[in-house]
Amino acid sequence: MRTLICAGAALALSCVTVPAQAASGPAATRVAYGYAWADGAGALRITPQEPKLVRERRGPAFYRLSAVPGAKELRLGYRSASYRRVTVACGLKETEGRVAVDGKGLGRTSCRPGDLTAALEEGGVPLRVEYRGGEAVRINEFLAEPGASRVARGLLKRLDDATVLFTAGGTTVKLGYTYATGFHRATARCGDAWLAGEPVNADRQGLGTRPCQARHLTKALRTVTHPAAVKIDYVPDSGALNEVWEVFGDA
Repeated sequence: MRTLICAGAALALSCVTVPAQAASGPAATRVAYGYAWADGAGALRITPQEPKLVRERRGPAFYRLSAVPGAKELRLGYRSASYRRVTVACGLKETEGRVAVDGKGLGRTSCRPGDLTAALEEGGVPLRVEYRGGEAVRINEFLAEPGASRVARGLLKRLDDATVLFTAGGTTVKLGYTYATGFHRATARCGDAWLAGEPVNADRQGLGTRPCQARHLTKALRTVTHPAAVKIDYVPDSGALNEVWEVFGDA
């Protein structure tokens, strides 16, 4: 669709047609605060949360995040976005006691998209993201108040090798996990298929007691096509999966 734009003068009127997109201007820039997780090469997922900047007499400012009812998860590319960290150097995994933030508590160390990729490999990252359409244009890391963890029993379903859906009490949440996630198995070996063999490493409640690693969780989840019974320790605010216990129902 094209739009007609006319310019009038004292004795003449000239008109030109321009594309509708040019007439309406570029897409509006929007902002989302929340914990971002990797979602494929050069992309992240983030569910917008309500931010509250907290300033204390001692220590740097941080944000307290709260859920936004009905908020939808966003998937955004970031290959061309500017990225600013709260660390004093781009390659640091932690602040190491020194931070680089502006007056609004936002990271100000200028880094590259590849540094964000490295950060997302470590787990969820609290970010302020400015985006247009499906692309992030400016990203600032910030310090976030650590959320409290919860323990619950329910059903776990694999989405990919770092993401699961957990359902309990009629509610389903998406959770991310990393190499640091613990996995407690009821099976004889860490590398067994889900619930393979006798529950030789289960307690009286059917919970796995054999300590294993996140890579074993990934391998085991690949062997089931239906949601699996588990007990988990997770952080609702960040969507982080801390620990998983395999549940052997007949133990």
